[in-house]
Amino acid sequence: MPGTWTRAVPLQLLRIPAAAKLRKVAPMRVLVVDDSERLREALATGLRAQGMVVETASDGQEALERLHDTPFDVIVLDVLMPRVDGLQVLRHVRTARLPTRILVLSARDQVDDRVEALNLGADDYLVKPFAFTEVKARILALARRHFDEPSPLVAIGPVQIDTSARIAQANERQLALTPKEYALLELLVRRHGHVLSRGSIFEQLYDSDSDASDSVIEVLMSTLRAKLAAAGVEQFIETRRGFGYVVG
Repeated sequence: MPGTWTRAVPLQLLRIPAAAKLRKVAPMRVLVVDDSERLREALATGLRAQGMVVETASDGQEALERLHDTPFDVIVLDVLMPRVDGLQVLRHVRTARLPTRILVLSARDQVDDRVEALNLGADDYLVKPFAFTEVKARILALARRHFDEPSPLVAIGPVQIDTSARIAQANERQLALTPKEYALLELLVRRHGHVLSRGSIFEQLYDSDSDASDSVIEVLMSTLRAKLAAAGVEQFIETRRGFGYVVG
């Protein structure tokens, strides 16, 4: 949890292990870095409600510790923070060649401030205060750029997902999915043809602080299949006994 880290990662020794290279799977994993607890938790709550897996860090040092162990698709990064500021984090992330997309949030609104952040490798820059809907839209746009998806629409057979609006359709009927059900469907659709184990799905859908166990995936799979079947789409998700689940 934020504020409980004791291990320090020296900036000059930051290395991103091979296992932590960014994975082209869904749902999105987002790291929110800001020294304002109120803002940090508000962003995390809002993004989780969209089906994203969100972790937080209260300063740059803690962010580097998180990045040392866990891959993220997008980092939402404040600039003015204690110990290690956002620009230092940005510089070291890019030096480590981690392909994570970075959205800088800052109260600094001068052109020179934006230019500095962009020159250091930021993908986008948003000035505080801001509307949550704009933050969400920019995060989704950055994720599409990373996945090389010019369009937010992804379709497999009769099932179509809109990764921008976070909605899904089956046989042209919109599905009433919970955020976790949508995230599960998006994961399977993006990785169609690949068998995903229950454990790997759990790692994608839940953050490291979750109290849930991977048995919750069976429940999500059951409710998702039921909603697909109600829309006339059956056998869309195949179970490979002993291996996991796959969308063909």
